[in-house]
Amino acid sequence: MDVHRLLEEHGILLEAAHGPIPSVAELVAGEPISGSWWGHPAGDEIFQATRALRDCSDVLVSRLVNGKVTFVHRRLWAAVVRMADRLGHGGLVQLHEAHSTGGRHVVHEVPFPDWVPDDVMDAARALTEEGAIAQLPASLATDPST
Repeated sequence: MDVHRLLEEHGILLEAAHGPIPSVAELVAGEPISGSWWGHPAGDEIFQATRALRDCSDVLVSRLVNGKVTFVHRRLWAAVVRMADRLGHGGLVQLHEAHSTGGRHVVHEVPFPDWVPDDVMDAARALTEEGAIAQLPASLATDPST
């Protein structure tokens, strides 16, 4: 399954949580998942898909939707940046995973707007609020906390 293509198509996907937009875990599994996806028969494939997205330079990994890990394709970065005040800057922190020398899993955070490239910031400034809203999933454009 080409999860990068799915993300580009959807624009924004949750990693695994249930919410107002689809999740990578359920798209890969091809069905709703109750409980942890780690125990699902497609668990390995889900893990590989989420790691592949986390490693893409054109994917923002944040906690944009409901405080859950959210993938945002670069084609929507300007719209998200334009709506930052409405969406909440806390959800726009960029997340990077790494392993420490001791093998511990560590999440590094880059605050908003430090991660935003200049070209994306310029594009966001050029967007009207209505133009940004039109690009975002309806549930996010109206109320990101649902």
